[in-house]
Amino acid sequence: MFTGLIEDTGRVTALLHRGEAALLTVDTALPTGDIALGDSVAVNGACLTVTARSSRSLTFDVSPESLTRTTIGTMGTGTSVNLERALRLGDRFGGHIVAGHVDCTGRLTRCDSRSGNHQLQFTIPPDHCRYLVEKGSVTIDGISLTVNEVARESFTVNIIPHTYGNTTLKQLTIGDRVNIETDIIGKYVERLTAPWKPEGGLTMKTLAENGFI
Repeated sequence: MFTGLIEDTGRVTALLHRGEAALLTVDTALPTGDIALGDSVAVNGACLTVTARSSRSLTFDVSPESLTRTTIGTMGTGTSVNLERALRLGDRFGGHIVAGHVDCTGRLTRCDSRSGNHQLQFTIPPDHCRYLVEKGSVTIDGISLTVNEVARESFTVNIIPHTYGNTTLKQLTIGDRVNIETDIIGKYVERLTAPWKPEGGLTMKTLAENGFI
């Protein structure tokens, strides 16, 4: 589990494809001596398991599923990535609940600057956009952000100068793809209420009949 608060921006030093899987190595300023083999680290929002380490780098196995769902497969040597170690019990919770399970990739379609802030618009498939709500949370390349506006296939976020300057967002150009994780709470609510949804949608009657009200 993560919070979406980036600890470091690392640099890809190797991506070795092994059939449908891959081996990813990233240089980082994180204290690698405190990171054990088997620990989880979010790399651009994708939860990966540390399989090797050195004094300045971490290596991860990347599954076929992760390569399919994320932008990792297109990374080259020198690509900057956002890094966050898994949350520890008792840590401060400054972002939102981030599972590190990327839902889809989005594409940057607009970037406007306003008083030092940057307003970014991304397009994503409608099946995933339905989990976003205005003033709710979204994870973009591992960064916890607040949704400003939502349309059928797009949404916008506001990036403050600190976040823009200390993450990979400053390197994005129009058309670039990013990893998107929508709010996990919405997905659970949809799944758990599905058995009680009649054709016309969830009603006050079905809620009452099943003890919710």
